[in-house]
Amino acid sequence: MEKVSFTTDDGVCELYVIDETRISNCNYLLVADSTEDEAEAMILKDISGASDTEAVYVPVEDEVELSAVASVFEESLGDIDIE
Repeated sequence: MEKVSFTTDDGVCELYVIDETRISNCNYLLVADSTEDEAEAMILKDISGASDTEAVYVPVEDEVELSAVASVFEESLGDIDIE
């Protein structure tokens, strides 16, 4: 599992990239704060513009979008339960 550093308003945080997918020309990452069974996970959406030199990710907050993307990750990972 790859560990990636993200710059936030509060500083830098490191998260593990569990999986990634592309839906409707948009990239999504499933990330977690640890590799333990009860890790805190979230789905991030790439909102980078064509002129951005680095990827820009934000948490998915729309419930419909979150549910749809979570279903894709659950299907691709099999034994993982995303709540």
